Amino acid sequence: MTANYFNPVHSVYGPGALLSLPKLLGGRKAALVTFPEARQLGLLARLEGVLGAQLACVIDQVLPNPDVAELARTYEDFWRDHADVEVIVAVGGGSAIDTAKALMVGTASGRFNELIDLLATGAAFTPHAVKRLIAVPTTAGTGSEVTPWATIWDRERQKKYSLHLPQTWPSVAVIDPELMLSLPASVTLQSGLDALSHALESIWNVNANPVSDTFAVAAVSDILDVLPRLMRDLGNVELRGRMALAALKAGMAFSNTKTALAHSISYEMTLRYGLPHGIACSFPLPMVLQRAIGHRADRDAVLGRALGLPLSEAPARLAHFIEGFGVKTRFSDYGVSDEEAEQMVLHAQGGARGKNFIGTAEETLA
Repeated sequence: MTANYFNPVHSVYGPGALLSLPKLLGGRKAALVTFPEARQLGLLARLEGVLGAQLACVIDQVLPNPDVAELARTYEDFWRDHADVEVIVAVGGGSAIDTAKALMVGTASGRFNELIDLLATGAAFTPHAVKRLIAVPTTAGTGSEVTPWATIWDRERQKKYSLHLPQTWPSVAVIDPELMLSLPASVTLQSGLDALSHALESIWNVNANPVSDTFAVAAVSDILDVLPRLMRDLGNVELRGRMALAALKAGMAFSNTKTALAHSISYEMTLRYGLPHGIACSFPLPMVLQRAIGHRADRDAVLGRALGLPLSEAPARLAHFIEGFGVKTRFSDYGVSDEEAEQMVLHAQGGARGKNFIGTAEETLA
């Protein structure tokens, strides 16, 4: 069997990697996209100092889970006032990088609703204009710095749009664990569990291949080892670095496979119950693992290597690991009845990500 693996992102990793930005920009003008707290944390001033005269504008009001209502004006102002900017530098978590990916693809009209209308069709399209993207994550979890995907939410209509084009791969990922030292425990945990979900989801996946497996196995093993220790020592830059590297490996894995059933479930849990993404995609992992085991011998073997224990024990041990952080792993813990949960899982199996799960076809036919 032949396998294909592709990831075009140039990754720069290590403490102090942020200082590589001027060289990476190469004299090009940049727009900075970041989160509101960056100013009070002193990060914005630091970025302004690093970027210097290459910084053309700052967009620093990015909110969690970017919504169409919030993005429309930002998008249209950016393409009207800064069309000459060549590169977007996104500094933050997944929401900042997702926002930057939405901003980097321009429509012919310069209107945001044209982009949303194109995404709603689900058909491939070529953007009218494109900016380059340098992604600088401040969390260790989303993997957005090495993937082409961005999620755009429409809370009013209870919908989610997935932006993924050949043009939305970042050109460069700059992973500097020093930027993660100020992360609070809650964000550290949510992003770490998100990374664990990415790695596991890329294993029980119909698109898995030997290269993605290599990244995923290493990521799962590292996260199971590092995350508990990091939660007890948030100021440890070595542990921050190891967690950032594990999240990068998870991103490299699912950049080729996409996610699967747990993420498909998570979207509805976030829209309907307001769960943070890292919790919404990780609480069902033990349940999905139980459903994955036994469908394919090759996937069982990779899961066994990743988790480092007999698969008969794995779902209970994974639940114990997640619950050790205070995260509940049953739908009922979040106010979802058994009947509603089963309907949610069936619905998730029919979604684009749910169809990537190795057990979906068999269970749908059962």
